Amino acid sequence: MRYEFNEERTYDIIAVGRACIDLNATEYNRPMEDTMTFTKYVGGSPANIAIGSSKLGLKAGFIGKISDDQHGRFIEQYMRGVGIDTSNMVVDQEGHKIGLAFTEIKSPEECGILMYRQDVADLYLSPSEVDEEYIKQSKILLVSGTALSKSPSREAVLKAVSLAKKHDVKVVFELDYRPYSWNSLEETAVYCSLVAEQADVVIGTRDEYDVMEHKQGGKNEDTIRYLFSHSPELIVIKHGVEGSYAYTKSGETFKGQAYRTKVLKTFGAGDSYASAFLYALISGKDIEAALKYGSASASIVVSKHSSSEAMPTVEEIEQLIKERSQVEVNS
Repeated sequence: MRYEFNEERTYDIIAVGRACIDLNATEYNRPMEDTMTFTKYVGGSPANIAIGSSKLGLKAGFIGKISDDQHGRFIEQYMRGVGIDTSNMVVDQEGHKIGLAFTEIKSPEECGILMYRQDVADLYLSPSEVDEEYIKQSKILLVSGTALSKSPSREAVLKAVSLAKKHDVKVVFELDYRPYSWNSLEETAVYCSLVAEQADVVIGTRDEYDVMEHKQGGKNEDTIRYLFSHSPELIVIKHGVEGSYAYTKSGETFKGQAYRTKVLKTFGAGDSYASAFLYALISGKDIEAALKYGSASASIVVSKHSSSEAMPTVEEIEQLIKERSQVEVNS
């Protein structure tokens, strides 16, 4: 099965929400207390997805608010440098700073993130800074959950979703649950459900769907029954090393395997998965192939130091899929 998009659009994907700075520990296998050096990258789920999409050859744009300082300029310059349209990135004029994420890599299984997210610029994107003419030029509007955690960003995203639906732009909701961004689980469930019900495609981990549904140990069949009673046409539920599942409203189920790799760190996998999965769909590949592209991309990124900088090319993804397919045939 292939997923259809409006081909008469300037952009393949426009992402809205968080762009921040990742400071990844350069020294491995030690706690942050003992780490002395970090390497700076652009971070933030929607920014990473836009970067990953652009590196795969898609025409990407970004809507978000950045600080009026060196960090803000670094983000805009980097994203523009990888081919993303930054004309709708807004520079904050009220002194709000970019969010910072310090990461520690104790071991492949034990990675931590220390976030500085108090009054950050991306959460001050206002509805008046969301341009209808811009959104209507895209095949996809990519929204992530963190942007819903505070006002006025929350209202800006809800406006963007409304405009997308008005102009036949597919809304893709990447759940991107970050507990430190929210006041309560109840609040998270309310706003994530609100957007998920309006989206065309929803992507997240099993745990993230449990948060959205405000339950523990949720089952995929209950999730799809709930969401398919609303707007979604395609739901992707990721189960870590067990692989991922895609469900269509017409009743089809697809299973994607997770590609094993030498893991360096655990963060960045979700963003790389989303960008490659969407690339495959936009390129006319079927859902089964899209699951392979997403899993392969995630496998590549968790084996490398950064998230944004490590986003792979189409050739790298296809090479990994080919190699693993040959191993399966020969085993």
